[in-house]
Amino acid sequence: MRGLKLLIPVAVAAFVFLFTLPAPSSAQVTIGINLGVPPPALPMYSYQPPAPYPNYMWTPGYWAWGPAGYYWVPGTWVQPPQTGLYWTPGYWGYNNGYYGWNTGYWAPQVGFYGGIDYGAGYPGTGFYGGQWTPGGFSYNTAVWPVNTTVIHNTYVNRTVINRTVINRTSYNGGRGGVVMRPDAEQLRVQQMRHVSATTEQTEHAREAAADRNQYASVNHGSPKTVVAPKPFSAKNRPADFKPVTQADRDAAKKPAAASKPAPAMKSEPATKPAPKTESKPAAKPASKPPSNSHPPANSHPPANSHPPANSHPPANAKPESKATPADKDKKPPSL
Repeated sequence: MRGLKLLIPVAVAAFVFLFTLPAPSSAQVTIGINLGVPPPALPMYSYQPPAPYPNYMWTPGYWAWGPAGYYWVPGTWVQPPQTGLYWTPGYWGYNNGYYGWNTGYWAPQVGFYGGIDYGAGYPGTGFYGGQWTPGGFSYNTAVWPVNTTVIHNTYVNRTVINRTVINRTSYNGGRGGVVMRPDAEQLRVQQMRHVSATTEQTEHAREAAADRNQYASVNHGSPKTVVAPKPFSAKNRPADFKPVTQADRDAAKKPAAASKPAPAMKSEPATKPAPKTESKPAAKPASKPPSNSHPPANSHPPANSHPPANSHPPANAKPESKATPADKDKKPPSL
């Protein structure tokens, strides 16, 4: 993938995501985020609002990363930056311990979007919502509903309707992720001129990031607002919109902090062996040599080397004299 890879700390991930995404680009951009967990599963929904005006395109919903963790950006209808362009959705991908977000883009063809089954014409491979014609965009009404009072350029192709098995996995690669790589045609699309998300799309994502109800930490992976008839804006927010609180931000930082006590937990066992060193039963055998010293063997101090029986107490004493400091030195490192 011809993308710029940036590794950014979790603390500033939300800031970079919100302000890097709208930047003009001619290629797909990967933002590496040091996260230990992948995004939640894609929420299930059966309703898709109809296309409001001719040539509007459906952009699937997705999980994004914000100041309070993962949040859901609802699917919605947007106007392309110019005719003849299709939307390639962004997707999360796993690479070398990181879950990185690959931004979506506009191009003359739909490219690789991680094999993620976003539904509504984006089953993970290709695009089946419609096609551009000399008369404008022609909608496949077997996949995309339309406002028939204003949209008449339609056709029906039911052969591309999704299979009965729906994969809700929201990321590519890693444990449990979708296993799929771009084919030759998709690689060719990646080399085409890309147009980044429109201002409408950017504002839509920003407003979703500001609503605590859209965060997985609040909705447990089931957001109330899964789709929106038109993009969010400062003047078009959900009726139950609630700003993200400081408590929400703090809660998002807890997983990272929870990984720090690991060394502390290791130090606890290190303190438990201490009682073993205090119980110095080995010191008692060391006090027995005086009882060994009163036999007649005491008269042979110079011949200490030849009485095998007398060699036992020193043998006990030597291990004890070395054992206590050695044990104290060895046990803490072994933990």
